[in-house]
Amino acid sequence: MYFEYSDKVKDLQKKVTEFMEEYVYPNEKTYEAQLNAGDSRWVAPPIMEELKEKAKKAGLWNLFLPESDYGAGLTNLEYAPLCEIMGRSPIGPEVFNCSAPDTGNMEVLVRYGTEEQKEKWLNPLLNGEIRSAFLMTEPGVASSDATNIQLNMVRDGDEYVINGRKWWSSGALDPRCKIAIVMGKTNPDAPKHQQQSQILVPLDTEGVAIKRYLSVFGYDDAPHGHAEIELKDVRVPVSNVILGEGRGFEIAQGRLGPGRIHHCMRTIGVAERALELLIERVQQRTTFGKLLADQGVIREWIADSRMEIEQARLLTLKAAYMMDTVGNKVAKKEIAMIKVVAPNIALKVIDRAIQAFGAAGVSQDTPLASMYAKIRTLRLADGPDEVHRNAIAKQELRENPIIQK
Repeated sequence: MYFEYSDKVKDLQKKVTEFMEEYVYPNEKTYEAQLNAGDSRWVAPPIMEELKEKAKKAGLWNLFLPESDYGAGLTNLEYAPLCEIMGRSPIGPEVFNCSAPDTGNMEVLVRYGTEEQKEKWLNPLLNGEIRSAFLMTEPGVASSDATNIQLNMVRDGDEYVINGRKWWSSGALDPRCKIAIVMGKTNPDAPKHQQQSQILVPLDTEGVAIKRYLSVFGYDDAPHGHAEIELKDVRVPVSNVILGEGRGFEIAQGRLGPGRIHHCMRTIGVAERALELLIERVQQRTTFGKLLADQGVIREWIADSRMEIEQARLLTLKAAYMMDTVGNKVAKKEIAMIKVVAPNIALKVIDRAIQAFGAAGVSQDTPLASMYAKIRTLRLADGPDEVHRNAIAKQELRENPIIQK
C-alpha cells in the first residue's frame, strides 16, 4: 500500500480546502441564522443553494462516485482526503453534493437502478435539485439485524401495496426530500436473505405520513431531521422495485460498505477540527499561573489525539485501498474495523476539547456539543459497534482455526 496522493488528488485537496476557507466556514453562522429566522426550522436556508452553485462552477461536485461516469472518476482512496476536508463542517458535505443519505442512494441507483429509475430520480439527485431518504430501521424490531425488518410489501397486479412503520429516516423532513428507498419484506417464505426487497417510494404518495421528528440528544438536525414514518396501504408500481424482488439484503450490503467508510472519512475531519479547537483554546487560557498548553495533562491530550487520529486515518485509507483493489466484500473486515475505530476515537478527541473549554464546551457557543451528539450516533448508525466487533471476531476465528496435531 502506497498512500502518497497523486497530483490530481493534491490539486483537488487544495481546491476543496480553499473553497471551505473562502465560502463554507464563514457561512456556517449564516446558515444557522437563516435556519432560525422564520417560524419553522424545516426550511432550506438560501445560503446552501448559493454555496452549491459555487461548488458546481468550481468543478467540486459529486466527487464521491468511484468508477462512474457520473462523478469525478475518483477511487475510494482518492476520495478519502477530500471527504475528510468536507466533513470538518456540518454543512460541508451537502455543499459539494456529497452528503448522506443522498450519496448512498445515488450509489444504489447508479449500480442497480433501471434507466427509467435513473432518469426520474438519479439525475435530479446528481444535480442537487432534490434530496432523498433511506427507510430501513423500524421501531418494532432490532434493526441491527436487517433480516428482522417487518414492513410488508405485497404485490397486487402491477403494484406493490406497502404497510409498516419506519423511523430514523434521516432527511425525510427536508422540504427538498422527494424520494425514499424503502426496505421491506416481500416474501416471508423465501430463504432468510432473500425475503427483503427495496423499492422507490415518492414521499408525496398517498398513505405516506410523517408522524413525528426524532431528536438526537435534543438536537433536531433541521432542516434534514430524522423522521418516524407510517406507510399505510401505499401503492407504487412494480417498476419501482430496485434490482428485483428478494434482492433487498444484497443491495443493503452493497450500499453500506461505501456509506460506512464515507462516515469514517468525514468523522476524521470532525476529529481534526476538534483538535484544532482544543489547541487554540489551551494557548489562550491561563490557570494557576500557567497556560493550559503548559500543563502536562493537556499535552498528553494533544499527543494522544494526534496519534489516534493518524491511526484512524491510516486504517481508513487501508480499507479504501482494499475496496478499490479487491472489492467491498473482501474488504468487509477492514470496513467493519474502521466503522468502530473512527467514531470512538473522534469522541475521545471531542471530549478532550470539551474539557479544555470547560462549561463553554457544552454550550451553543462552540460546535463541540453538536459534534459529540452527531458522532455518538455513528456508534449506532449503519450497524452498532457490537455487530461490527462480532463480525470482525468471526472472521478472525475463521482465518485462524486451531490446527489439530
